[in-house]
Amino acid sequence: MSLWTSLEPASATVDPGGSTTVRLRLRNTGDVVDEYRFEAVGDVAPWTVVEPQTLRLYPGTTGTVELSFAPPRTPDATAGPNPYAVRITPTEHPEAVTVPEGNLTITPFTEVRAELVPPTVKGRFRGRPKLAVDNLGNTKLTASVSGSDNGDQLSYDLHPSNVQIEPGRAAFVKATLKPRQIIWFGSKEERPYKFAVQRSGVAPLDVEGTYVQRGFLPRWLATFLGVFMALAITFVMLWIAYKPQVRSEAKERLDEAGVSTLAPSPSATPPPPPTPTAPASTPPPAAQSPDAGGGGGGGGAGGGSEKEKKAPEKTAATAVQALAADDPGGRHICYRAFVTGKGWTDAVCDGQTAGTEGEGKPLKALNVAVSGAKRTGSAAFVHFPGSTDGKGHYNGKPWSFAPDGIDNYFGSTKADAPNMLGFTINVDDGGGAVCQTVHIHNQGWLGMSCDKPGEGEGFVFGGTLNNDLWLEAVKFTV
Repeated sequence: MSLWTSLEPASATVDPGGSTTVRLRLRNTGDVVDEYRFEAVGDVAPWTVVEPQTLRLYPGTTGTVELSFAPPRTPDATAGPNPYAVRITPTEHPEAVTVPEGNLTITPFTEVRAELVPPTVKGRFRGRPKLAVDNLGNTKLTASVSGSDNGDQLSYDLHPSNVQIEPGRAAFVKATLKPRQIIWFGSKEERPYKFAVQRSGVAPLDVEGTYVQRGFLPRWLATFLGVFMALAITFVMLWIAYKPQVRSEAKERLDEAGVSTLAPSPSATPPPPPTPTAPASTPPPAAQSPDAGGGGGGGGAGGGSEKEKKAPEKTAATAVQALAADDPGGRHICYRAFVTGKGWTDAVCDGQTAGTEGEGKPLKALNVAVSGAKRTGSAAFVHFPGSTDGKGHYNGKPWSFAPDGIDNYFGSTKADAPNMLGFTINVDDGGGAVCQTVHIHNQGWLGMSCDKPGEGEGFVFGGTLNNDLWLEAVKFTV
């Protein structure tokens, strides 16, 4: 069996969200009638449609198959050249497979979304919001972040002030807002501000927020002090104006009577009253623990009155503490997942699977704990019913942090909690790096990726931004 093939054109270009067509011509150069099956292979295969999928050719005849490429407008459609191939399998000779190859160039596009977490912060001397910047394009994003407000009422400390974000990833900018003037007395005041995400050659993306500055002392206290001072001044003025004139006539009457007076003896003067002293305070008796025994003498009833104790929940911290005890110098990460309809899974560690695969059960929350990595930080990216672009959002909660051996929770276990689409996680600088891979509904396991402490944003995003997909299982290592 022999077959001649030709791709026309061999190289094509397509915009994300658009489509293009390549024609595959083939000729049966053998001497028997054969039927050929066509299958797209390579990284762009999920976005490729082959029509028709089978073609029957007589000896010496030529046929045509069309390859339609429609990459989505998502970070998954990597910008630049992407090789592709078509596997042609003849029915009569299935072992004689032909694989013509071509090249598809996907044009770059940029899409940035920024969100303040939380949008409103309160404080007397400072506020600490976080700015989440998502790169929804298919090229690396480089941008600078700055803050401003009307009247220059606030100062801004941003870290980092410049971000570089890979496609499909997110960066968090930690901000510290400080008012230039302190409100000593009075009610709180709202100070609107905005952060600008500036890219080269593009208009800045503005994100607005509000800083609510509280007074150092409440208004009622200022009023009370003012009234108290006015009353005190009034009392002093009245005392001075109406002070009674006291005059003793005893000496005059004695002089008239010709009686001499003697100076009183020291013993006639009453001693001053003793200085009051605070009574000695004794510390309250320590509360007896509910588990403390009562002497054992009253237990003759066979112990039937004692309540049966519930076994403590085995969390990720419980598991990682056991590993740390066996390996004090090592790095470990343990975790478990809250699965819809099942609840919390058993805690697993160091690359094992937490969750389900192929059952269609979304994850609602994750519980993570580490040892030897100093601490973890994380935030949940969840389903957003009000989305207008088909994407989820961060759930409005700030990052949760937990040191070594302590449980870190992100997401929600409430019955009406949204499904988790993804998450952002990192470990402290000097504590190694955290790596993750996730199982996405209808897509399977994604590739392993790790954060890079000390470089760029210093965290890793796992999951998907698509509102129609969700997490089913996770694996972590440190």
